[in-house]
This record gives sequence, structure tokens and C-alpha cells, in this order.
Amino acid sequence: MTLFEQFGMMVLRSFDPEKSHKLSIAALRAGLAPLPGPVTSARLKTTFAGMELPNPVGLAAGYDKNAEAIPQLSRAGFGFLELGAATPRPQPGNPKPRLFRLTEDQAVINRFGFNNDGMEVIANRLARCRHSNRKVEIPVGLNLGANKDSYDRAADFAKVLAHCGNFIDFATVNVSSPNTEKLRDLQGPEALEALLAGVLDARKGLKQAVPVLLKIAPDLDTTELSEIAEVARKSGIDGVIATNTTLSRDGLKSAEKSEAGGLSGRPLFEKSTRVLAILSRELGEDVPLIGVGGIASPLDAYTKIRAGASLVQLYSAMVYQGLSLAPRIAHGLEDLLAKDGFETVSEAVGTLRSDWL
Repeated sequence: MTLFEQFGMMVLRSFDPEKSHKLSIAALRAGLAPLPGPVTSARLKTTFAGMELPNPVGLAAGYDKNAEAIPQLSRAGFGFLELGAATPRPQPGNPKPRLFRLTEDQAVINRFGFNNDGMEVIANRLARCRHSNRKVEIPVGLNLGANKDSYDRAADFAKVLAHCGNFIDFATVNVSSPNTEKLRDLQGPEALEALLAGVLDARKGLKQAVPVLLKIAPDLDTTELSEIAEVARKSGIDGVIATNTTLSRDGLKSAEKSEAGGLSGRPLFEKSTRVLAILSRELGEDVPLIGVGGIASPLDAYTKIRAGASLVQLYSAMVYQGLSLAPRIAHGLEDLLAKDGFETVSEAVGTLRSDWL
């Protein structure tokens, strides 16, 4: 990090975590954050579900929930962005406090509960960005969510895609957040198959068929992962994101370790990478994977790729290392690929999967 970014991080950390999050979005929009522009090379360029990306390092959902800083984030060194989650109607989410830094563990616990401005406001922002003169040159996706009080949560995902789908490059079905009661029940094979069928049916009404991805939880056993892999293969979705946050608290040291919510950051790395490797074994080349969970260095990103991920995503580590982590990881990943003789990212995918099985 530059001295300017170090100072900015110090200022942000003087506020409570949720206030810091909002201030970081405001700083981005005001031009106060480092924006190096696209990070790419012949070795880093890759494709995923028909999308062309300058590098495989993306921003995970949850940071820019309301699509407020797309132009700025697109110039921060990422290869792609995932916004949201968006729900049909705006909702405030769970009571505060609901975001906690676990500094000693380099982790974060959140129980936001899909707080967002709703699909209409978010769709308008996406549309304005897409039709503005400030061209966004990387894929921008949207995480689809369900309202907490919805009578038909499965239908909510299709509603959001139908409303926002013409302004995005991919969509993620998020049935794995632990912060909306019983949402994870939709990961069961019958419920998941029906939900995905509804989303894919909604996609037929778009001007262009966007890739549909599925984001799963890390707290699934081998049998459950096999069932999800079978549904993913049969449904015709375009990819799986492994994984969301965990309910586990194993090995934590921080005082906030007992707070309810989903745990992300460093402690999630091994659990999420093992899930990734299992899915990679189950799906082979049929359905590509995005690895997320605990990535804080180029080696972490490289490990995810060699365990089976075609792309990776960051979020919690930026709380401790700043926004410049994205280009640092992209550049470091290029060096690691070159060192091992890989000409492209895709050549390295899954080459050390067996180490995690």
C-alpha cells in the first residue's frame, strides 16, 4: 500500500465497521482511492462462461450492494465485479450492529440480512452506468437475493433477474447466505432444481441470455455437494461460486468470535478450498467454478486456481489490506503462473486439486 492508502485505511478503521464500509464507498466515488486501471497481460487474460476478462481476480458480492461505485471499481484492477445482493423490494436488513472486525483472526463476521435499495433503484443505476459515456470494460454481475418476508422466496430470484438482467453481464443465485432465516434450505436438490428452473425461464425474456451462476455455502458435506453438482449439471447453469460465508467458529481468537452471522476472511480459506476441490472433481469441465473465501495473497489466489477455480473473488482481506490488494494479487498471480511454466490461467486450473481431496 502507498502511504496515502495506509493513512486512509487508518482513518477508516477509526470508525465502526459499517460506517467505514459506507465511507469507503463515498471515498471511491469522490476519487480518493487508488485506481490503477485495468490490470492485464496475455497470461492473465481469460474467459469464463463466454465472458472475456482482463484477469481472473474479481470483487465478491456484498461490498457495492447498491451499485453505487461501478465506474470507480471497474478501474481498481479487478477483472470483473459482482454487485448486490439485490432483492425485489428494498429492505433494511437485520438490526445493528451487524458487522464485526476480527482483527486477530484477519476475519469478518456479518449478519446484514440482504440490506439493499431494491431492484428498481439498483436497475436504474446499472442502466445509467451502461448507457453513460464512462465505459466499463470489465464484466459486471449482480447477486440475486430474496426478501426476508417474501411468501415465495424462490420466485424473488427470477423477479430480480427479469428486472435487472438487461443491464448486467452475469447473475448469481445466492441461496447460501446464513443471515436470512431458512434461505439455505433452498440448497436442497428438489428446491434448488425448481428455483434454478424459474431463474433460467426468466432469462429467456432478456434481450441477451446472461450467464447464471450459483453461490453455495461452505458448510455442506460430501453428499450434499454431490447433489448440488448433479443439479448444477442437469439445470444448465453456467458456473458455481464456492463459497459463501461459514457458520463455523473453529480456531478463532478474537473477542467478537461468538457474534452471530457469516464468517469470512482468513479462517475460511481451507474449508472453502476443500469444497471447491470436491466440486471440481464432481463437475470436471462441465461447469466452471469461481473460488472465494479467505484469499489474501497471490499465493492464495493461485492455490484456489490449482484446486479447481477458473476465477477468484476478494472481499474481506481488503478490510485489512486495502483496495490495492486486487492489482497486487493480479500481478503476483502472473508471476506465479510464469514461474511454473503456465502460459494461461486456464492451464493451471485444477492441476493440484488432489491435494485438497
